Amino acid sequence: MLRSRIAWLIPVALTLVGLGSNVKSAIGASLRDAPRTPQRFAIAQTTTNFDVTYKTLFSLQPRTDLGEGIFRATVTGESKDALYGLTNFESNTYGKLIESTETSQKFQFSADPAAFGLKNQTILGDVYFNAGNNPNKVFGTANDTATINFANNTVMGGGEITLTGGAGIFENASGKITFIQQDKLDPTAPPGTPVVGEATLKFFVQTPKKVPEPTATTTLVGIGVIGTGLLLRRQRNKNTFG
Repeated sequence: MLRSRIAWLIPVALTLVGLGSNVKSAIGASLRDAPRTPQRFAIAQTTTNFDVTYKTLFSLQPRTDLGEGIFRATVTGESKDALYGLTNFESNTYGKLIESTETSQKFQFSADPAAFGLKNQTILGDVYFNAGNNPNKVFGTANDTATINFANNTVMGGGEITLTGGAGIFENASGKITFIQQDKLDPTAPPGTPVVGEATLKFFVQTPKKVPEPTATTTLVGIGVIGTGLLLRRQRNKNTFG
């Protein structure tokens, strides 16, 4: 019995050696003959979710030159502990007074002038960045509302920023930011003075990530492994039943 097992092991070993040589030769020939093309990559998405609370300054300037009830709004923010180095932001939008009572005013804001029927005006936007050397940035366009309550001297607002790109780890970013903001009016401040407040932003950011695709060498090695496994199984079955 031992002699018979040794007898069939010898050709199997020789076959495996030959198969290994053939696979190696095939791989070498394939690499020599294959055109030198760049490595191909598949694109996957990486999702990053995080919150940042900023101290803000909100300014609202009338733009009667653009139309009745039209404004330009600017919000700037600063956070010392913002994730990914996004310690600052600046948001620019057009605004329109859409509701007014004796004690309150409600405004709609958009980075797109077409939202208010404005022509020949530049689309505005948001940028979230680092005041130092950190290269990370996120860009977007805002769409939101805010209500000024003169009875309790507050400004309450909220909305969504659609992401349009980025830099650093957020290169080619997409996704959105949702936010709520609360400001406190100072009735003694001169008209046009920025209003101090706080805003909490929830970032939902997707960035593309390159994943290498399988190469011809990987495929050949896989074929060799499969062939070796089939050969060993065939010899084992032959020995068992033969």
